[in-house]
Amino acid sequence: MTLTWPIVLVVLFAAMLHASWNALIKSGNDKALDTALVHFLGALVALPIMLWVGPPTAAAWPYIGMSLVIHIGYYIALVGAYQHGDLGLTYPIMRGFAPLLVALASGSLIGEAPSFGAWLGIVGIAVGVGLVGLAHPGEALHHRKALAFAFANAAIIALYTIVDGRGVRTSVTDDHGAIRYVMMLFVLDGIAYPSLVWLRRTREGRAAIVAYARKRWPVAAMGGSASIGAYAIALWAMTRAPVASVAALRETSVLFAAVIGTVLLKERFGVQRALGTGVIVAGVMALRFG
Repeated sequence: MTLTWPIVLVVLFAAMLHASWNALIKSGNDKALDTALVHFLGALVALPIMLWVGPPTAAAWPYIGMSLVIHIGYYIALVGAYQHGDLGLTYPIMRGFAPLLVALASGSLIGEAPSFGAWLGIVGIAVGVGLVGLAHPGEALHHRKALAFAFANAAIIALYTIVDGRGVRTSVTDDHGAIRYVMMLFVLDGIAYPSLVWLRRTREGRAAIVAYARKRWPVAAMGGSASIGAYAIALWAMTRAPVASVAALRETSVLFAAVIGTVLLKERFGVQRALGTGVIVAGVMALRFG
C-alpha cells in the first residue's frame, strides 16, 4: 500500500471537514447535546445511503461493535474537553498525540511498521500540530481537567483508528466495501450516544432538547454531513495506504481549525503558527516520499 498524491489530497480535504464540524460543536451552548445532535442527524443522512449500498460483510461486524463502544467513550471525553477548555487548547492535543500512538501500535496490531521516512513525517505533523494549536502553552497548566480529557481522548482516537482501519479492510470485497462499513457505523453510532444523552436528561431537560434541536438542526445537519464525509474519506484511504500515515494526515485538521479561527473569528495567526504550518507541510512531504 502506497500513499499517493491523490490520497494525500483527499485526506487533507477530510481534515478540513473534520475541523469544520468540531468548530460547530464548540460554537454551541450545550456541547453534549450538540455532539448528540450532529451524530443523530448524521445517522439520518447515512441511513438512505446504507440502505442503497447494503450492509458490510459478516467479518466487519465485530469491528463495528467494538468501534461503537469506543466511540461512546470518545464523545464523552470530547464533551469533557470542550466543557473545561478552549478548542484551541484541547483540539491540538487530541489530534496531535493520537497519530503517534497509532504509529507505535500499527506494527504489532496491523503489521505495518512505519519506515524511517514515514516516522519523520508522523513526528513532523505531530510537532507542527502542537505549534499551530498551542499558541500559548503556558496556559495549558491552568486547565488540568481539560488536559486530562484531551489526552484520554487522544488514546481513544488511536484505539478506534486502529479498530476501524482493520475493520474496513475486512469489509472491502467489492467497490462499495468501504462505504458499506462507514454508513453502517454512522447509522448505529447515531443511535448510541444520542440515546445516552436523552436518557441522562430529566423530563424538563428532554423538552429543552427538542426546543434546542429545532433551532440548531440546520447547523447540526451540516456538521453531521461533514463528519460522515471526513471519516468516510479517511477509512477509504486506509484501504489503500498505511493506517499510521493516513491517521497522521487527518490531524492536519488542526491547521484548518487555525485558519477557520483566523478568517472567521479574526484570531491572530502569528509567527508560531506560521512555523507550525511549515513543519506540517514538511511532515506531509516526508510521509508522501517516506
